[in-house]
Amino acid sequence: MNTNWTCKAFNSLTPGELYSILQLRNEVFVVEQICVFQDCDDKDQDSFHFMGWQQNKLIAYSRLMPSGLAYEEISIGRVVTSSASRNIKIGKELMLRSIDELYKLFEKKTIKIGAQLYLKNFYESFGFSQSSEIYLEDGIEHIKMVLKN
Repeated sequence: MNTNWTCKAFNSLTPGELYSILQLRNEVFVVEQICVFQDCDDKDQDSFHFMGWQQNKLIAYSRLMPSGLAYEEISIGRVVTSSASRNIKIGKELMLRSIDELYKLFEKKTIKIGAQLYLKNFYESFGFSQSSEIYLEDGIEHIKMVLKN
């Protein structure tokens, strides 16, 4: 099944797209990971929203941020895939495409992310390396990682 990939600035999102983004982020980050946190953090408005759709259903998403918004470096955040689509390895495609899209938007620069510790090997497979000690964020172990160019 083909995935339709789109990237939009916040003000270009339709109400339906925004609802689907928030629904997917809620489904995974709040319900599946049993983590109560403030998802709406005032970074969405200045970010680009990278979406993977199949049959009008959002199955993959990431938030692409300019330098100075989350970190001094450009960044990818809120990386998420629907549980129903994980068997097709959509997460790898999402990250590869997110990195490419981030470079198109902001030039090829160092990327910094805050990653859940259990995903360290996943992000290392794209060339990211750990750049911080383990820290707790919303009760979940995280690390900072960078992809240098």
